[in-house]
Amino acid sequence: MVSFRDGSIPLDEVMRAITGLRLDTIDGLARIDTGRMNRCGVPEFVLAEGKSDGDLLVIAGEQLKNSGRSIISRIDRERAITVTSSLNRVPDFNWDYNEHARLLVIARDGFEPVHTGGRVAVLSAGTADMRVAEEARVVAEQMGCTVKVAYDVGVAGIHRLFPALKDLSDAHVFVVVAGREGTLPSIVAGLVDQPVIGVPVSTGYGYMGAGEAALASMLQSCTMISVVNIDAGLVAGAQAARIANMVVSE
Repeated sequence: MVSFRDGSIPLDEVMRAITGLRLDTIDGLARIDTGRMNRCGVPEFVLAEGKSDGDLLVIAGEQLKNSGRSIISRIDRERAITVTSSLNRVPDFNWDYNEHARLLVIARDGFEPVHTGGRVAVLSAGTADMRVAEEARVVAEQMGCTVKVAYDVGVAGIHRLFPALKDLSDAHVFVVVAGREGTLPSIVAGLVDQPVIGVPVSTGYGYMGAGEAALASMLQSCTMISVVNIDAGLVAGAQAARIANMVVSE
């Protein structure tokens, strides 16, 4: 690189750029974006849906070998046990499965996410929305953030929200998860001065059920919120962590 040769950029910046472009190829199966964390600040997640247990096993083993961690989303407990019990060729690893989030984190012994100082708050309107909220929480924690949560604080009992917001007031970003009519993110955004990410959840029934009413409501919010897709807790958690981590890195 010319800029490195003439001394205008340091070696560590060159190394980050090179590492950020790294791919680990598993012939006929996957191209693992090993450099994504360095390039984008977001680890590569593995979606379990549509993949066989054998494919998950190979991909997880490669990630553990090269990155020290594999994060697998949308996986049930039975499959999580099947995959982890078959990873005997990888020495010294541990795993943690979150039942609500359906998220499996496998890590080599000694691997810990680098604590960034970023702070994320995650709220859910109802207990039924907790599965999506937990997905956001685990993802943000895996990206180095401290996460505080407040669940079941929806608008049907709005008095529950105010003490929760007081406890979460030091967060850099709020992730607010709601199904049915999806009102909670708009209300939170009208009460706090931090960015709010709304996550519609596929709870609800009848006309515009399965998250459609919640999504439409959040998109029409008159308060300033960003909105992700229905049930996209992983996306919201990752985006919140990116924002929080950028705040503390300035």
